[in-house]
Amino acid sequence: EEQSNTNLSRFRKVQHELEEAEERADIAESQVNKLRAKSRDVGKKVEE
Repeated sequence: EEQSNTNLSRFRKVQHELEEAEERADIAESQVNKLRAKSRDVGKKVEE
């Protein structure tokens, strides 16, 4: 029972870390998309 509690605790910790990592990845992806959009806008202005 003690070992299963330890494993469950470890699982919950890793699951929480995974959720945080996914959230950071989503934020980074959003920032990349914003920068790409800005880059396209700058490229269009240079061409004009």
